[in-house]
Amino acid sequence: MPWHDRIKRNLKLRDLDVLMAVVQTGAMGRAAIRLHMSQPAVSKAVADLEHTFGVRLLHRSRRGVEPTPYGLALVKRGSAVFDEVRRSVEDIDFISDPTVGDIRIGTTEPIAAAIVSPVINQLSKQYPKMTFHVSAADTRTLYRQLSELSIELVISRMPDAAAKDLSVEILFHDPLIVAAGKNNPLTRRRKVEFPELMNEPWTIQPSDNFFGSLVADAFRSVGLSPPRLVVASTSHILRNDLVETGRFLTVLPGFTLKLPRSHPSLRAIPVEFPNVHHQIAVFTLKGRSLSPLAQMFIDRVRALVKPLAKAR
Repeated sequence: MPWHDRIKRNLKLRDLDVLMAVVQTGAMGRAAIRLHMSQPAVSKAVADLEHTFGVRLLHRSRRGVEPTPYGLALVKRGSAVFDEVRRSVEDIDFISDPTVGDIRIGTTEPIAAAIVSPVINQLSKQYPKMTFHVSAADTRTLYRQLSELSIELVISRMPDAAAKDLSVEILFHDPLIVAAGKNNPLTRRRKVEFPELMNEPWTIQPSDNFFGSLVADAFRSVGLSPPRLVVASTSHILRNDLVETGRFLTVLPGFTLKLPRSHPSLRAIPVEFPNVHHQIAVFTLKGRSLSPLAQMFIDRVRALVKPLAKAR
């Protein structure tokens, strides 16, 4: 279907918004309620779109409506259209007042605490009208949120094979460290061998989690099976609380104990995973221009982690 003036003249953002609501809710009536419209008006908007493109966009049945392949294609691109329009409004706001605006960031909990939090603290003091939306999740979830345009950038550990639709900027290379509470006697030793630690109580992310799988691979790299976990949890707070008791051991990203906001109650145990370093990076979608606020945020992140980038 060629892109031509007739489609440009007849295509209305409101009609596209209606179609997206229908697909999301699965019914004309529910979409009408969400949009505060009458059901006939919703049906007409969809019909106008179908007339404009010359294809059927929805399958209608007693169970509701489902998008056709044409409808799915239009909804997918429609999300990007509205994202670009929203960000153009943010750009206009930024030009009129650089201290105002929203930024949507995705990151993992350790990076949120050690890197994102200090940068937000800096910017919010300087620009008190800025609003920060932070999604803290595992790396796989963050990539999905980025592709769905619900966040603008991701700061996380990079997997072995990043998706081809991502732009990647490596910030620094980070080791894995074994950590314990400051009262654990192992932290006062000059050297510890891995076999000495295997019968200690451990709390680590589960191995089916992205970071947990990296930890399991790190143990295998030194010829050992991953230790038996007393507590397997994705909760960063729970694991740290257990480690602070002085009983439990865990594996952490190295930056958590190296940046200015290092955890005062945790200490590294003098044992190393040889040649195990992972890349911490900023990810954005290729072809998606960043907002001025996002650029500003990334600049502050670069400045904060610069000592880590030099340390390798």
